[in-house]
Amino acid sequence: MLPFRSNIAAMAGYVPGYQPPDVASWIKLNTNENPYPPSPEVVKAILAELGDDGALLRTYPSASSQVLRETVGELFGFDPAWVIMANGSDEVLNNLIRAFAGEGEEVGYVHPSYSYYATLAEIQGARVRTFGLTDDLRIAGFPGRYEGRLFFLTTPNSPLGFAFPLAYVEELATRCTGVLVVDEAYADFADGDALDLVRRHENVVVTRTLSKSYSLAGMRLGFAVARPAVIAALDKIRDHYNLDRLAQAACVASLRDRAYFAGCTRLIRETREWFSAELRALGYGVIPSQGNFVFAAPPDRNGKRVYDGLYARKILVRHFSDPLLAHGMRISIGTWEEMEATLAALKEIG
Repeated sequence: MLPFRSNIAAMAGYVPGYQPPDVASWIKLNTNENPYPPSPEVVKAILAELGDDGALLRTYPSASSQVLRETVGELFGFDPAWVIMANGSDEVLNNLIRAFAGEGEEVGYVHPSYSYYATLAEIQGARVRTFGLTDDLRIAGFPGRYEGRLFFLTTPNSPLGFAFPLAYVEELATRCTGVLVVDEAYADFADGDALDLVRRHENVVVTRTLSKSYSLAGMRLGFAVARPAVIAALDKIRDHYNLDRLAQAACVASLRDRAYFAGCTRLIRETREWFSAELRALGYGVIPSQGNFVFAAPPDRNGKRVYDGLYARKILVRHFSDPLLAHGMRISIGTWEEMEATLAALKEIG
């Protein structure tokens, strides 16, 4: 259940007479989902896997997801032994902590970024250490030699949207004695990525998801690229049949349809740039984004006021109560029509 749905369900239970809104009819720009459907080849592949009677569903899927590993390896230029598939990139993130950080050992990450790192670390009993950002969007106080077991670097960063320069990411890899996990959930919307660092540094792991750029959030698909020794360690602790038959079929079909992927990501990038320019024309502060979202602050830096105004107009965006972020909102990039409607609402709100 989405956090928003959880909140309104709770309100329905505790506020007499409260009726939750029909959010299906709203403009939903709060979870960074892709506004466009997946490749048509995905539906074809799922139907082909089902067959006429779905008989294959009685048998287990490939435990190793070998065809998927080969597909990812071919696409990005890696031997399949450098690839592991996962039930969403969250599974990879969790298993990295399980594999490399024991109880009481340190796991680091940038704040603000993906808050789920802390949850996953705490489940394993690891100790969490966070680092802030400088004004020029570098990591504040990062030591010359970081001795934590894992450091998670979200780039492009969510919720802010900027991407760390590749040379800076490589510098961090040389300063980490443990594993540097480059979380590239939004890299397909960016100008570059860190995959080549996996070839140059044995301690670098790059994680990806098919939820955003491939429109497959509902299938829960992700993967990681790392040295074979790291992949072997992750293989030992992952669930044996972690990806079902239909997810595997969808993954291969989606990854192989490069033309559809390129067209979809290009459209989202173009919409992002246009929407960012329109926001700036309204006086909003907008961090240049490399993701499928923007972080924007109104002129009065009262993000909650604008969030409430959009909510009243049936437009959902993400507002954070964290004092570092409360001045703005993270707005996912929807269709052109959805973003036009959002701009019109922002003009009304003022």
